[in-house]
Amino acid sequence: MNNKYKNLKSHNFRLKGNAIGFALLASIFMSGISASGQEKRLLNVEEAVQLGIANSKALKLSQQQIDEAVSRFNQTKDKALPTASASYTYNHAMFLGRTFDVPGENKPINLPSKADAFIGTLSVQELIFGGNSLKYAKESTTILTDIARLDADKQKDEIAYKIISEYYNLYKVQQSLKVVDKNLNSIEQQLKQAQQFFSQGTVTKNDVLRFQLQKNNIQMTGLDLQANKKIINYNLNILLGLPESTELEASTIDNALAHSENLNTLLDTAVSKRQEIKQFDLRNQLAETNIKSIKGGLLPTVSAAADLYYINPSAKVIPPSGTFLAPVSLGATVSWKFDKLWTNKNKVAEAKIQQDEAVTGKAQTIDNIKEEVNRNLRNYQLSVNKIEILNNSIEQAEENDRILASKYKNNIASVTDRIDAQTQLFQAQINLELAKADAGLAWYTLLKSTGNIN
Repeated sequence: MNNKYKNLKSHNFRLKGNAIGFALLASIFMSGISASGQEKRLLNVEEAVQLGIANSKALKLSQQQIDEAVSRFNQTKDKALPTASASYTYNHAMFLGRTFDVPGENKPINLPSKADAFIGTLSVQELIFGGNSLKYAKESTTILTDIARLDADKQKDEIAYKIISEYYNLYKVQQSLKVVDKNLNSIEQQLKQAQQFFSQGTVTKNDVLRFQLQKNNIQMTGLDLQANKKIINYNLNILLGLPESTELEASTIDNALAHSENLNTLLDTAVSKRQEIKQFDLRNQLAETNIKSIKGGLLPTVSAAADLYYINPSAKVIPPSGTFLAPVSLGATVSWKFDKLWTNKNKVAEAKIQQDEAVTGKAQTIDNIKEEVNRNLRNYQLSVNKIEILNNSIEQAEENDRILASKYKNNIASVTDRIDAQTQLFQAQINLELAKADAGLAWYTLLKSTGNIN
């Protein structure tokens, strides 16, 4: 949103001296007509959030990352299964010499001109005990998967809040445009009245020009708002995954005055629901699991294996009975890397530091969240109080405008006083609509800080 809209509250709508054609104004405020091919869509804030979350590419990417973490977990579980391998080899050997003299023997050995052999192996191995390394690997990948899910939940909250923020910006512009349209109609009537007084000789030409300049001033405000509405509408279409040409309209927002919350209740909710705190708890568990895994590496490992060999020295693929060997071997292995008794101590120290960091990080995050919740609650309460004050201001501005209108009609008030009264009412009406939207957004900001926005 550009700076003109951000500064709307401080806009004093003073005379700018730039004439804007009536035809241009009409093209801006014909709200019932949309551009060719544009689809109009009325949304409330809940529908906008649901639509945006359903179509969010960022959330789809987060889900894919979760799926990847689950896949790694399944791969870790697969390591508990036995490993097996098989091979089958054919060898063909040719002897360059036909005899071989054995030292100490009088008679040489006669060799064939060639020899063939088929050799096959089948091996199955199973880790019986590996210092609980597989158990801790499963726990680690489970925790990492849960952390990935919390990241996705946090991103979901951020996207929901961004949609809500843009939705309320759209609502602000819509309501401001309605006030502009209403005041434009009023100034048109005042301008006609001034022209009538001028024809009767009761006001000067300068008075008529001042009303004309006031009308132009309101038109300029409408131009600014209309430009901002197009920007917000485009951004919101992108967030919601809608066609960029869709013309969105925000429905009536909830009454922000209806909410009343206790700070301690909000703080308890935030501590129990904020994803950041849950992630620190998981990182603490991850560090603890890592410590156990490192210490488990000090234990010996036990594995079992079964091997089948097939040796066929004949040249036939299927040898005659009694002309091949098929030995089977069974065995168990116990191994111990005892060097870890003195090489693992620094690894354990590092893992304990990571665990301490998780504990300290959680405490710091809780403090920051408490400050955030308290600040957002005070801002929300301030927004609600502003609405009450602005309601009173509008009553006073309306009464002042009514009095000045009567005085001007009876030629006992100047045109400047008349325009000032109308400008004050115009400003108060817009400020009230902005304050209502600000209070609604402040409420959702408070919900977000407690982890309850979704």
